[in-house]
Amino acid sequence: MIKLSPLNRRRLKNFNSNRRGFYSFWIFILLLILSLFADFIANDKPLIIKYENKILFPIFKTYQETYFNGDFETEADYRDPYVKNLINEKGWMVWPIIPYSFDTIIRDLEIPVPSPPSAKNWLGTDDQARDVLARLIYGFRISVLFGLTLTFFSMIFGVTAGAIQGYFGGNIDLIFQRFMEIWSAIPTLYVLIILASVVQPNFWWLLLILLLFSWMGYVGVVRAEFLRARNFDYVRAARALGVSNITIIFRHLLPNATVATITFLPFSLSASVTALSGLDFLGFGLPPGSASLGEMVNQGRNNLQAPWLGLTSFFTLAIMLSLLVFTGEAIRDSLDPRKTFVNK
Repeated sequence: MIKLSPLNRRRLKNFNSNRRGFYSFWIFILLLILSLFADFIANDKPLIIKYENKILFPIFKTYQETYFNGDFETEADYRDPYVKNLINEKGWMVWPIIPYSFDTIIRDLEIPVPSPPSAKNWLGTDDQARDVLARLIYGFRISVLFGLTLTFFSMIFGVTAGAIQGYFGGNIDLIFQRFMEIWSAIPTLYVLIILASVVQPNFWWLLLILLLFSWMGYVGVVRAEFLRARNFDYVRAARALGVSNITIIFRHLLPNATVATITFLPFSLSASVTALSGLDFLGFGLPPGSASLGEMVNQGRNNLQAPWLGLTSFFTLAIMLSLLVFTGEAIRDSLDPRKTFVNK
């Protein structure tokens, strides 16, 4: 069992007392966990196949059609009636709740695409005959994972830069500030447009380009905290005792800046998700065909006659960002020593 200090117990109690932020945090965690298992919720491959008294897991392993006495040596298309009959003759299949992946083209639709919501496609299909709910689940997952990864690395670089600036000050701080002023003036969108004309942007390319600029958001709060605390008596005493600068920075000063950094994290995550969605909407984001909330917004714009496309992407982004903002407000208030919540 984790033993918390009285200060952290008070902070946790304050966070739990903010009911809106508390429930928002757990709802977001639940949605994230569900999206991590997207392959088991929405997939065009069965979860389990029993064939000739053997248990197979197509999600984890590729099986050729010839394995089921088919004609081709390519991967089996489990949605093909011919392959279904081959398997059902000697076994059975268990399908996910949504029998489509994010890139599955549905070829047996009875009406033209984009088709409205139905018992078969709960949120309808887009103009390429792909299930909207399946793309929503995968798009939510990649957006949140991208945002978490970008936020984590931005925090690492930003906190390190702010700590060095604030602790050493002087010419190091001055040169760093001038560098940041020049670097922040570079338009990120132009860099991405140039990049898109040279290489095909993907998850890691976008992460790298956005990371080059997003780390600067953390520098200001960390730098200010280090500038304030570097001349405290306990820091001077540590220097006098011969404690190294690295130890003073990470053991004595960094915990003071952690509060401001943690408070900033949910809002930074919201900005990261919004940045990826905006780039996907403009066509400079993930490769074509990828599950993307921004691409779903673009689908809604291009198909105004199919309002379920625009409404799905709008409410998904609105709910996701609202949950993050409410969580951020609760974290900010719980770390504020001037605020104390009372359970009602």
